[in-house]
Amino acid sequence: MTSASRTRSNPSQASLFGDTSATPAGTTAHPQPTPTAAGSPPPTLEAQFAALPPAWRAHLKPFIESDAYAPLCRFVDGERAAGKTVYPADVFRALRLTSPDEVKVVILGQDPYHGEDRGTPQAHGLAFSVAPNVRTPPSLRNIFKEIATSLGHEPPRHGCLDTWAKQGVLLLNTVLTVERDSAASHAKRGWEKCTDTLIHELAMRHDGLVFMLWGAHAQAKRALLGGKSHYVLEAPHPSPLSAHRGFLGCGHFASANEYLVKHGRTPIDWRLPDEAQMLA
Repeated sequence: MTSASRTRSNPSQASLFGDTSATPAGTTAHPQPTPTAAGSPPPTLEAQFAALPPAWRAHLKPFIESDAYAPLCRFVDGERAAGKTVYPADVFRALRLTSPDEVKVVILGQDPYHGEDRGTPQAHGLAFSVAPNVRTPPSLRNIFKEIATSLGHEPPRHGCLDTWAKQGVLLLNTVLTVERDSAASHAKRGWEKCTDTLIHELAMRHDGLVFMLWGAHAQAKRALLGGKSHYVLEAPHPSPLSAHRGFLGCGHFASANEYLVKHGRTPIDWRLPDEAQMLA
């Protein structure tokens, strides 16, 4: 069942993505952005950490200075050097699209999509989102179904959620890389400490955020939110395995907007443009 609760502040995914897909109408081909020129290998993970916006680097400073940082970088770069395909190439894209001060809603996923659709990687750095021209996976279709039911919006014809990110929806996986065709292959390699630090620092430095925690994995992160004044929404995961046990009908998207309006913030327009747009 859905539960919503308030915690108190001072200012300042099992990988369920082995999803089959639906046909994408109305998408526009855009090249998947990577931090390097086409055909070049991605920058090292350490270089991608170094290139983070300063505000996010400040949030991640405790992790970057910890003993877990170097082993994580060695692992991810070692996997690429060994010839393995690792998704996404642009590891921190979610953080580049949404700055800490602009975050209104945090939606937690588990690890990136590990598959391709007709030669295009599904993962492009945002939890639940897929790249343009990639067919919408079942979990995301259930998210769109819930939005349609609670807000009356027609389900979109693609699954690229960049426009949500640009409005302040942080779509964060708790593990940020994965080997192709190998779900959860980069779990327990250090990413959890990284994203736990990010979630905790975000919750402690900012007030009045909405956290959508779907499924047991995401709900386990509730302890990271501290005693700040946030709005926490919980429901089963939108996977077809569990969506009918309480995700569908949870009303989270309407509830989030009601909370934002009540606290003087612009609500999220959960509709997507007719054509998929890659915004960074």
